[in-house]
Amino acid sequence: MKAVPRSIAIVGAGAVGLEMASYFNSAGSRVTVVEMLDRIAAGADREVSNILLENYRKKGVEFRLKSRVTRIVEGGIYVESGDRQDFVEAEKVLLCVGRRPATEGLGLENIGVEVEKGRIKVDETGLTNVPGVYAAGDVNGVSMLAHTAYREAEVCVNHMLGRKDRMSYDAIPSVIFTNPELATVGETEESALSKGIDFEVAKLSMRYSGRYVAENEEGDGICKMLIDKTYRKIIGVHMIGNYSSEIIYGAALMIEKKMRVKNIEDVVFPHPTVSEIIKELIFSFEGA
Repeated sequence: MKAVPRSIAIVGAGAVGLEMASYFNSAGSRVTVVEMLDRIAAGADREVSNILLENYRKKGVEFRLKSRVTRIVEGGIYVESGDRQDFVEAEKVLLCVGRRPATEGLGLENIGVEVEKGRIKVDETGLTNVPGVYAAGDVNGVSMLAHTAYREAEVCVNHMLGRKDRMSYDAIPSVIFTNPELATVGETEESALSKGIDFEVAKLSMRYSGRYVAENEEGDGICKMLIDKTYRKIIGVHMIGNYSSEIIYGAALMIEKKMRVKNIEDVVFPHPTVSEIIKELIFSFEGA
């Protein structure tokens, strides 16, 4: 495109769809986001994603949830929700409905590499069913993020060189680069419940951080932490607010190293930083 469209319909409210909605909204387009689910940012903590939703509604982005596109025509799209069908005017339409591993045409079948639903099957070292053949990155379809691919490649190379290493997906951070940023790592309340984990939750307004207050007038961000009740290990951290993308790696480290609440109590966080919200949150747990 050589110019910012007056209006744009974005199909899909995952990370890419939301980031593009954020961009075009900031650039001056009238933005409509269409999503089949009843929420945006599926996979993120629902409370955190709902805050992002309300932030962008206030900025003028229209969300059509529980809706699907039935037809794309010149000048817009037809959207169906239940028994109702509407026409959404849009100068441009951007499809952000996900992606799949690109494994066709590589000749995998010639050497017998096992593929399941388009994804190359690998073990925890990145090894396929064929000795000496490894697969890292989106082709294995496990966690289709660049930083995951970097780590998978490290594991593959280490295994090739005879070094002990394995891939863990328990603490892969995910960020949606909107304004405010949304960052998440580990278990959500929904995923923890589905796995039968006995957990405890603490959450705080990001306004407990003086720097956040100074730089985000009327900001409504929160930080949420989950711990398992048995060992009091940190199993999930979810936050919305600018600087979240720079803080979430610390939470990922805590989960990856199976740190407990008491392990964080003595850690000194620099002041004034937004990262101090993690320390404040630790002391929100009973017995901390």
